[in-house]
Amino acid sequence: MSETVTISTLSGNETFAAYVARPAKTPKAAILVIQEIFGVNAGIRRKCDKLAEEGYLAVAPDLFWRLEPGVELDPDVEPEFQRALDLMGKFNQDQGIRDIEATIHHIRREEGVPKVGCVGYCLGGRLAFMTAARTDVDASVGYYGVGIDGLLDEKHAIAHPLMLHIPTEDGFVDKETQKAMHAGLDDHPKVTLHDYEGLDHGFATEFGKRRSDEAAQLADSRSAEFFAKHLG
Repeated sequence: MSETVTISTLSGNETFAAYVARPAKTPKAAILVIQEIFGVNAGIRRKCDKLAEEGYLAVAPDLFWRLEPGVELDPDVEPEFQRALDLMGKFNQDQGIRDIEATIHHIRREEGVPKVGCVGYCLGGRLAFMTAARTDVDASVGYYGVGIDGLLDEKHAIAHPLMLHIPTEDGFVDKETQKAMHAGLDDHPKVTLHDYEGLDHGFATEFGKRRSDEAAQLADSRSAEFFAKHLG
């Protein structure tokens, strides 16, 4: 079962929407799904639906709501891809993390689900790292996060498990950045990195040209095991 719910900001002065997919039975835990630069589109909703099928309460907040509520873009349509890049440039990531924190609070208080993980893609992969460092989320997974090398000074604050999926031929994350991520995080007791040789950004998307079925299934199986272990 899915629906759109309203979540209060941390200040309580404003609200924003979130897509929620509910499991058939009492959820074993909750997973917050963090959007790409394309908004809470069909692919992100499908991620939520699949997590609900696995027994999780899945929640995808609309993080672009301050710019434009309800953004849904297709990365395979060039004008929409360019619009997504423009939105990302205007997006306040620090504010986005506060909205993610508000969503975590909503899940625990309003939904009554104490264990909360998060999984993010692209921009969401970067935000998943920031969520691990800046909130009390119980477990985090980031797929092809961008610019994480610039966030490594926050790694000391990561108190709960974090897994990052890194395609080695990511057009948005060069080899030097990947090298810096490994140098900074390989010895972190809470962080696990997985490389995907020869793959590009967006390989685990649900729909469209970017998807690589074999690699997506491998990464998703690793994420599933990770969440089963840390949210069980």
